[in-house]
Amino acid sequence: MTETRQPTSGRIAEELIFRIIRGELIAGERLRQDHIAEEFGTSHVPVREAFLRLIGKGLAVSEPNRGVRVAPLDPAAQRELRAMRGVLEPLALRHSVPHLSPVQIAEAEAARRLCDAAQNIFDWEEANRAFHSATYAGCGMPRLQEEVANLQLLAARYQLVHYKERWRPRIDPDHHAIMAAIRRRDPKAAGAVLERHLSRMS
Repeated sequence: MTETRQPTSGRIAEELIFRIIRGELIAGERLRQDHIAEEFGTSHVPVREAFLRLIGKGLAVSEPNRGVRVAPLDPAAQRELRAMRGVLEPLALRHSVPHLSPVQIAEAEAARRLCDAAQNIFDWEEANRAFHSATYAGCGMPRLQEEVANLQLLAARYQLVHYKERWRPRIDPDHHAIMAAIRRRDPKAAGAVLERHLSRMS
């Protein structure tokens, strides 16, 4: 007999994050504690804990007398995300490039291939985030990596909203250039390509 494990707050949070990023839960939509607890077959406690994770990541807001809702899509917040990513991600990459192991480089290359092969924006976004995260794996700065990962998550939501209708499958030359710089162990070149890459996504 297989034991059924109760979903944790982390698992609930991950599923809600997935739905918010993809627009299945839209800006301003109320997150109903009762419904979510029933869906996951759990008590309200892990659901409340999951809500706190979403609020901490900036994906949900708690409002008096209105409960917890999906965070709004704010142009000012989007500009702030772009500015922060433009500084922090090249920093992470420059520190990462000299320390990436052959296995980590292979993982980044595999993610790059998935990104180029993606046939829809959802697969592309997931592979794109995985590619950039893989290139930062040698950074050795866990706080920086955590902050960058959260910025990428927040930015993904805006990307999927704004580019969904005009996205087309394509090969990304910047990703190829980043990988070439990584193989040469050239952090300066890799960072310069990434800065240009991020500015193009504005």
